[in-house]
Amino acid sequence: MVAGLGCALPLLLGLFSGHPGFLWATVGAFQAAKANPLHRFGMLRMLLLIALGAASAGLGFWSATHPLVSLGLFAFYGLLLAWLQRYGTEAGKLGIGLAICLCLGQGQHGIGDFNNPQAIAMLFALGGLWVTLLAFGLRGMHGLRMWPYMPRLLSLLKVLRRRARRTPIRQWRMHALTYVLAAAFGGLIVTLAELPRGYWLTLAVFTTLQMDLQRSVVRAIQASLGILGAAAILIYMGHSLADPPMMVMILLPLVMLSRAFQAHHYGLFVLQTTLSFVLLAETLAQDWGLPQLRLVNASIGVGVAVATTVLVYLLRRLAARIALRKAGPGADRNDSVTP
Repeated sequence: MVAGLGCALPLLLGLFSGHPGFLWATVGAFQAAKANPLHRFGMLRMLLLIALGAASAGLGFWSATHPLVSLGLFAFYGLLLAWLQRYGTEAGKLGIGLAICLCLGQGQHGIGDFNNPQAIAMLFALGGLWVTLLAFGLRGMHGLRMWPYMPRLLSLLKVLRRRARRTPIRQWRMHALTYVLAAAFGGLIVTLAELPRGYWLTLAVFTTLQMDLQRSVVRAIQASLGILGAAAILIYMGHSLADPPMMVMILLPLVMLSRAFQAHHYGLFVLQTTLSFVLLAETLAQDWGLPQLRLVNASIGVGVAVATTVLVYLLRRLAARIALRKAGPGADRNDSVTP
């Protein structure tokens, strides 16, 4: 209910006024609605999602005209996502949400005449605060405290540290290198080529990386084809409708269902969240006459993610082979017995 009402108001205002700023209020509302207000730490998480999401969207929009800034920013967010994934699924969900906001901020640059990153961050925050107001009302209806007790920081840090130790550091370094390279290449391509709707490319990069491509070649091919198929279905639906009022009518029930049946599995959550954000960003679009542009961007993004994963895998195999060769002669000398 909170997600539906929170996204409905800015969407309807954007539909009737035609102002592009309401798009960012809608995205901020959906970002805030991902937190459960009835949970013990739900309100704290909601405010964290709003603040970090607004900063990410504003930074992405600002970096769209600076190739080096875009390269460094996307590399940092790739590293941040890999780092957060060490601390569990919930931290990884926070990281992918911030990466999506960054991609939307960069990809929306040049669309319309709205070119102020500070205003974008503020509108994002206003949409999130509107959902926060609804969440406070929902907590009041259930007889809960308006502001719950704060968590113990030391206990939280101990739990996160214990969770991080489960992942071997060498394995995580290769994982982080894949994320950094793929995200940096994706952000740089969008900026240098000045691709319109560039978030189709960068979102495809981040989404493909979440599918554990390093397990096997077959899994990588299946994940890539699945993501391209989902993108093609979305593009076909948007091109067939190409009517903002009809898309708003279809989207609002989908947003409510997406929040009511939020996936617990990390990979399914990433797909569900990415599709929802893309639908929100494309609801009021007026350029659905160019569906091939979106499909090409998504294909390039999947290709970048797969190519980077293969490159890092080959580098890891090469490093392991070199280490084995260096250890071989030393091991032979140690094993030899002199009379």
